[in-house]
Amino acid sequence: MKKIILSLTFILFTAAAFSQKLMPVKIDSLVTVSLPANFQKKDTLGQQIYSGNGAFGFMIVLRAKNPANNTPLNKEKDLNKVLKTYIDGIQKQSGEGSVMNPRDTIIGKLEAKVFTLRVDNTGSTGEPIQLRQFILLYTQEATYTFQYYYEEQRKDLVKDELKTFTSSIKLAPDLKRNDQYISNAKGLSTPVKIGIYGGGPLIILIIIFAMIRRKKKQSA
Repeated sequence: MKKIILSLTFILFTAAAFSQKLMPVKIDSLVTVSLPANFQKKDTLGQQIYSGNGAFGFMIVLRAKNPANNTPLNKEKDLNKVLKTYIDGIQKQSGEGSVMNPRDTIIGKLEAKVFTLRVDNTGSTGEPIQLRQFILLYTQEATYTFQYYYEEQRKDLVKDELKTFTSSIKLAPDLKRNDQYISNAKGLSTPVKIGIYGGGPLIILIIIFAMIRRKKKQSA
């Protein structure tokens, strides 16, 4: 665990001296997104973390492979339940975070969840209010988390960069809706639910949040 934290500290807080132009990066054979040219990539417990400093915000893309015995989700409501569980966990582990504007979106042929996490530690630490724009994308094989992190006071400045980042997510044509849920599935057993809801993506995000808060306190 110590090695994981040290690795995440390195990738999260390597400061960029200049603004970075975003460039397409293949997360895997199915997903592509644009990141700063000096992005960092780390493998942690079989999960890939891509991160980089933009002109106004910090970008993180996490790809976490789902359990090999993952049973396909049955219906759209099962997908929504999985994504809601992730969102609830992210909010809980962020401390003073509150979820704003959760909504559905479509990327390629797949459904995804978009929301903003607002973290206000001004009363306890004096830190600027932080905003974290999330896009969650679930497939049977892997879960993808896209995050754009910035201070609220920069919200007017980040608009173009944020739009470039979020709109750059591209999926391979062979990724279709039944890669998320299928109508003739038998539903999830308890062990599979544990594998999805308590899996790697949330654990890594918890560590990331902790490191961001720690760095803020040290630089205050």
